[in-house]
Amino acid sequence: MTQPSLTHYRLGTGVVAFSSTRHGGYSQGHYAAFNINNYCGDDPAAIQKNREALCHLLGIDTRQLLMPHQVHLTRIAKVDAQLLALDDAQRQEALEGTDAVMTDVEGVCIGVSTADCIPLLLFDGRRRVACAVHAGWRGTVQRIAEKAVAAMTACYGSRPSDVVAQIGPGISLKSFEVGQEVYDAFAAEGFSMEPISCLMPSSQGVGNGEKWHIDLPACNCQQLLEAGLRSEQIHTLHVCTYEQHADYFSARRLGIHSGRIFTGIMLK
Repeated sequence: MTQPSLTHYRLGTGVVAFSSTRHGGYSQGHYAAFNINNYCGDDPAAIQKNREALCHLLGIDTRQLLMPHQVHLTRIAKVDAQLLALDDAQRQEALEGTDAVMTDVEGVCIGVSTADCIPLLLFDGRRRVACAVHAGWRGTVQRIAEKAVAAMTACYGSRPSDVVAQIGPGISLKSFEVGQEVYDAFAAEGFSMEPISCLMPSSQGVGNGEKWHIDLPACNCQQLLEAGLRSEQIHTLHVCTYEQHADYFSARRLGIHSGRIFTGIMLK
């Protein structure tokens, strides 16, 4: 069996955390080679084989691998015994329109899909709680990272001082060119704009115009600090998907009809 190549993170004892790369799977073309996302147009047979390969590597059944259908909002789902007891169709319905998932159940791998958006993993080693967050610019501006920490506190009694965060592969400030409306959206939500944005010559080559660039990893780091984490609790991979699209999927490089990175976390 082909084995997926993963980027592993060290978040503490008794937890497995990773992001998938493009390597070690069965998909073809812009989906090559490792993609487990059912919503981007890939061959279902290749997706299933990739899921089976990942689960074999993790030592779990395919039903213990959960990924929501994300919609760039801030709904956070709790994965518990009740949800796990549902059949596959009911599970997927329960995870529809969800951009973060959290659990305290061991042996269940939860995760999110990205291809330039920012994946976040949160782990509370005291309460034994894991959370995976999809933070595109829309979710980031709606403070999904901050809301995820709050949800862990509300549901499991997590304390921000016990939570370790990992920011995974995503688009960098240099590569994330946005319109004025995106800059204005962040400013309107009270973000400190100087550390997270700058004007740069347009990469579209239109005259000498400048466009705003936003630092999404820094935006999410800013939220985590505001949620009560300390800087030493926050780790960043510093991989730009746009620049490193040979190893990590990038929708801006490859188009929307391409694969997605899976960033997952599992309590052991």
